[in-house]
Amino acid sequence: MRRTLLIAAFAVTLSGCAAVPGRIPWPAAPPSPTATPTSTPVASTPTPTPAPSSPARAALTAPEARKALLTWLDDYNATLKRRKWWRQNSRLDALFIEAALHEGVLERNHETFGWKPGHKPIHPTGTPAVYLPRPERQPPIGDWFIAKATYKDVKGHARPHLLAFFRAPGGPFKLAVATPLHWGQRAPEPLLDAAGHVTDMNATMAAAVAEEYRNFWNNEKKEGASGYRLARDSYSRKAFPAVNKGMYVRFAGHGSVFGFRTADGGSFFLFALVNSTKSVNQVLSEALLVPKGSRTIRELGANWFS
Repeated sequence: MRRTLLIAAFAVTLSGCAAVPGRIPWPAAPPSPTATPTSTPVASTPTPTPAPSSPARAALTAPEARKALLTWLDDYNATLKRRKWWRQNSRLDALFIEAALHEGVLERNHETFGWKPGHKPIHPTGTPAVYLPRPERQPPIGDWFIAKATYKDVKGHARPHLLAFFRAPGGPFKLAVATPLHWGQRAPEPLLDAAGHVTDMNATMAAAVAEEYRNFWNNEKKEGASGYRLARDSYSRKAFPAVNKGMYVRFAGHGSVFGFRTADGGSFFLFALVNSTKSVNQVLSEALLVPKGSRTIRELGANWFS
C-alpha cells in the first residue's frame, strides 16, 4: 500500500481530457419480476429516463462488437509503444472514458515517482466473448458491450478479464472499465434472449450496489444502508484495513454501471469507483454478483489502480 500513500500527496486532474458527461443514461426498464429491497434512492444517482425520440441508428451486432474489440486492442497496444504516451490528452481520449480515463491520467503519477507504467499490452488467448443488450435497450447517447477475454495481468499471469466499452453515435468504442477475475472465480452466464442479447440488469439494484461499495470504502454510513451488504469473504473487506491506515482521496462516485441478468436469476454488475476529476488518485474497478433472492454482494473480480 506504500504506493497508495505516496500518491495521496500528488493527485492529478483530468483537465483537458474528454469524457462522457456524467454517467450513461440507461433506458427505463420494464418492471422486474424479481422483488428487490426497498431503500431510499441515492441522491447522486440519476433516475433512468426513457430515450427521447430521435432518428434510428444502426443496431450494434455481436460480430461488430468483436471487431470493435480487436480494433481497440490494436490501437491500445500501438499506443503503449509510443514514448510517454500518457502525456498526450489526445491519445488518452482516443482510447478511454470514465474510470479507464482516470487510470490513463494516473500514469503521469507513475512517471513522477519513477515507477513503471501500470498499463501492459493486451494479447488475448482464445476467442473473446461479447455481451450486448437488445438494440432498443441501448442508451440514447450511444452503444455499449461487455467483453470477456483471457490475457496476462500486470504480474504476467493469464487470467480472465471483463471489460466494458462504450461509443457515442458515429464515434469509436472506448474502454470504460476493466478488471481481472479473482482466482477461482468465473464470469456468470448471462440470461440471453432468442437473438443472443443479454437481459437488462435492474437499474435500482445497480445503483444501490454501487453506492454500497462507495460507502464501504469511504466509511461514511452504516453498512447495509443501501439494502445490500458485501460478502464476508469480499476482497474489499480484506484490503480495506490496510488502505484505511493511510491517507487517500475519497471516492466521489462511480462510473456507469454495466451489467445483465444472469441465467440463474442473479444480477451481474461491472463498474468502477472514481475520485473527483479534480483529485484523481486511484480507481477501484469491480465485477460483482448478487445471487437470485439475495442481498449479499459477491465480488467476482476487482482491480486497484493508483
